[in-house]
Amino acid sequence: MSDPTDPADQLAIALFSEIFMADQLVRARLAKALPSGMELSHFSVLQHLARVGDERTPAQLAKAFHVTRGAMTNTIGKLEWAGYVHIRPDWDDARRKFVGISPSGRKARDAAFAAIRPILADAVRQIGPDRMRATLPVLRELRQQFDTTTPDEVKS
Repeated sequence: MSDPTDPADQLAIALFSEIFMADQLVRARLAKALPSGMELSHFSVLQHLARVGDERTPAQLAKAFHVTRGAMTNTIGKLEWAGYVHIRPDWDDARRKFVGISPSGRKARDAAFAAIRPILADAVRQIGPDRMRATLPVLRELRQQFDTTTPDEVKS
């Protein structure tokens, strides 16, 4: 049982409260800046596909984003409707599909990135590149600690 007077518990509460609030504020700010009709989840998938430079299955995308397959299927469907991704069957296993970014998806991703770049660059400038760089290893290690699947987690 945790003790609210324990300094380690107080540190954990303060740290994660800041992370959660920063996440919420960053998401809200970026969502407002994105081009009309684009959601942050759409940009994230387009960014991922552009970065990996190859097709992915919906299951691979769901795993990469730690969301259910249903949630990813919904996002992919919206991206396909907008013409931002192509979906094709797996020629070896007709039950699977592959998702790839389309040329218009690259353009949409570039436009979205251009819209949010000033917000991100301003945050780095205000806090300072050296302080941001020094924070990265701690955040990366924290992410890696939580980026494991435990046997108790529900399979989606």
